[in-house]
Amino acid sequence: MARRKKGRAVHGWLIVDKPAGMTSTSVVNKVRWAFDAQKAGHAGTLDPDATGVLAVALGEATKTVPFITEALKCYRFSVRFGQATNTDDAEGEVIAESDTRPTDAQILDALPQFEGDIMQVPPKFSAVKIDGERAYKLARDDEEFEIAARPLYVEELKFVERVDEDHALFEMTCGKGGYVRAIARDLGEALGCFGHVEWLRREWSGPWDAEDGISIAEIDEMAKTEALDAYLRPVEEGLSDLDEVMCTPEGATRLRNGNPGMVYPANGVEYGDEVWASFEGKPVAVGIYKSGELHPSRVFNL
Repeated sequence: MARRKKGRAVHGWLIVDKPAGMTSTSVVNKVRWAFDAQKAGHAGTLDPDATGVLAVALGEATKTVPFITEALKCYRFSVRFGQATNTDDAEGEVIAESDTRPTDAQILDALPQFEGDIMQVPPKFSAVKIDGERAYKLARDDEEFEIAARPLYVEELKFVERVDEDHALFEMTCGKGGYVRAIARDLGEALGCFGHVEWLRREWSGPWDAEDGISIAEIDEMAKTEALDAYLRPVEEGLSDLDEVMCTPEGATRLRNGNPGMVYPANGVEYGDEVWASFEGKPVAVGIYKSGELHPSRVFNL
C-alpha cells in the first residue's frame, strides 16, 4: 500500500521577491511550510546575496518548471571596477586589484562581445559539478580545478548608469544557465581593470516581475491561512511560452490516462509543435501536436 504524502495537495505558483541573505532552497522550504504543501520546487537558483524574482512551484506546477527555466530572465546589477574576488562578488576575498578605470565609451565598446550566443565559464564558487563534486566545495577546500565554458544566450547587456569612477549599473536579459558574476568578472578583464558584482537583482523571470512578488515577511504573516492561498497563481502561468489548444471531452480523458488525445485546431499551431492542452479551463497535458492529436509528455492531475 502506497504511503500517503504529508501535507496539502496545493497546486500553483508563488512569486517571491527574495531578500538578500537567504538561499533559494531556504525560500522553497519556507513556502512549502507556509502552505503545508506536499511538493515544492523553484525555477532558477538565485545566489544567497541576490534579490528579486524567485518563482516557487507547488504540486502539479512543478511539472512546468522546465518551461520557466528555459524562459528569458532580466537582471539588474552593479559592477565594482578595480577589484577581482575569488567568488566574483562582494562577499569574496580580493585576489587582484588595478588602478585602471574604464571610460563610459570603453564600457560601451566592450559590451557587444557579451551579447548573442556566447561561451561563459561559471564562477568557481558555483553549484556546477566537477567529477561529481560541487565546484564551491572544491573551491572552499582550495582544490585546483578548471570549469569548462558553457553556452549562454544573452539577448541584451545594457549599460544603465555610471554611478562613480568605481561603479556602474547594468541590465542583462539572458537565457538559462547564465552567471551575472561571470559577466562582471569577464567584463572587468576585457576592460583591463578587473571587476566583480557588488549587488544583483532579478527584475523579471518569464512572465513574472519582482514588483509582483510577495515578501518573506508577508509569507510568515499569512502562513497556513486562506489569505496566503489568494497569492497562488495558476499552474498554466508556467506554460506562457507555449501555445494552448483545447481538448475534446474524449481527448481529455485519454490524455489524463497518458494516451494521445484529440484536440481542436488552433491558429498558428503546426504539426510537431510543443503545446499545452486544456479542458474546461484547466491544464490537462503538455505534448507534441500531430494531426489533430496531442501526444503527451507531461500530464497534470488537477
